[in-house]
Formats: sequence, C-alpha cells, structure tokens
Amino acid sequence: MASNDSEQPGGTIPSAIKILVAGGFGAGKTTLVGSVSEISPLSTEEVMTEASVGVDDLAGIERKETTTVALDFGRITINDELVLYLFGTPGQQRFWFMWEELAEGALGAVVLADTRRLDTCFPAVDFFERHRVPFVVAVNCFEGAHRYTEQEVTDALALDERAPVLLCDARSRASAKEVLETLVRHVATLAAPV
Repeated sequence: MASNDSEQPGGTIPSAIKILVAGGFGAGKTTLVGSVSEISPLSTEEVMTEASVGVDDLAGIERKETTTVALDFGRITINDELVLYLFGTPGQQRFWFMWEELAEGALGAVVLADTRRLDTCFPAVDFFERHRVPFVVAVNCFEGAHRYTEQEVTDALALDERAPVLLCDARSRASAKEVLETLVRHVATLAAPV
C-alpha cells in the first residue's frame, strides 16, 4: 500500500470535493464543465431526435441540436490542497429523477441561469434549497441576451441575500473557474463557526 508521501510530491493528498452543475435545459452546463475541466470531460451529449418534439421546451434555444442524457463529468485542481469533481446534470424535466443520485455527497452546486429563459433554473434553485446544498447562481451571458444585474437576478429568483450571484461566460475557462472559486468560498463561509 502506498503511503501518503508517495501520493503527491508535497506529501499530502488534496481534498476532493464533489460539485454539481445544474440549471435549465440549454443553459450551458456541458459547456461550463468542458471549458474548465483539466481532463477530457466525460459527456453523455446526444443528438436531439424527434422524440424530444413536444416534450422538451426549445423556446429561446431553437438552434440547440444536442442534449445531455445522463451527466457530464470533469475535474479541476484549484490548488495543491483542493480538487473539484464536477457533475453536470441533465436539464430536461424528464431526466430530473437523476438529480437525487447525482446530489449524493455533493458539497455544493452551481445553478447556471440563462436570462432568456430564467424560469428554467427555478427547479434547480428549489432542489438545492430543499436539500440544503449550498449553491451559487451563475448567469451565463449569452450573446444578444438582455444583461441583468446580480441584484435583479437575486430578486427575480427570490434568493436569500447570502446566495452569491455572478455573471459568467460558460465558454471561458477563467470565467468558469471564478464561478467555482466563488462557490468554494461560499461553502467555506457557511461552514465557518458563527
């Protein structure tokens, strides 16, 4: 059996934290996981078929051609002491049954919001509030979409004022990493003794 000294050059094993990335259908969850992951992300992205017609709401995202049918998985090392394992959830209502399993053991979550269809992130916010999983809301700023302030999003989602809301570009590694670092700080703040 290997000792801790042989596991990492510094002699310590980094803490591994499970993070969920959730939100509405087409909000950019797969893109965020892929942009920030230091490994080739595992994706269960499939081409949308006629089976989704009349089932999946494509209003506002009519050009979407693929969808996550199980999960996305990625990993990012924040520093020598912290590694995040990212689990992207499917956004369509017909796959929400998977959220319970994916949430098992998660320390926190990112709710990715699309202001063109803000109502699609309500189920994720509700899920994490009910399960008492700390979360941040990251507003994915799509080109051509109206820009709202963080406070406007907080008000529209009726969030607790302590829940961080930030603007992001899911395509940008730096922006996605900032979202994850904000979540880690938020979780640490909630865990700190009062």
